[in-house]
Amino acid sequence: MDPLSPQQLDQIVSLLDQREKDLVVDVQREQGQKEDYAKLAAEAPDPGDSAFADLSTDLDNAAINRDMVELRAIGRARDRIANGSYGTCMDCGELIPAERLMVQPIAERCARCQQIFEKSHPASGRGATL
Repeated sequence: MDPLSPQQLDQIVSLLDQREKDLVVDVQREQGQKEDYAKLAAEAPDPGDSAFADLSTDLDNAAINRDMVELRAIGRARDRIANGSYGTCMDCGELIPAERLMVQPIAERCARCQQIFEKSHPASGRGATL
């Protein structure tokens, strides 16, 4: 398996850039919705409205957390690109196929090691999935 070509790496950086922009927009939108629901909860005239506002706030918190996890993964991918380790599986040291990285540019592991990781860490929620 060959290392990534400069063109492939440029394409991956573009994918990371676009995903990062999309996530920042999502976080800003979700934060605004969270504030709207918090205001609704404070003004809620009945328990049903208050419960809906609380649930919506919790869902927005989960969405923001998910997006922040992915933003941190993008940062780690950028660090690996900068230090020359991008595209190398962090567990087995083998090269991650370019096709996998094009689909999942934040992948830290090859598909085999990711599958093993997910089986041994079912609740981790960390890292790129298959």
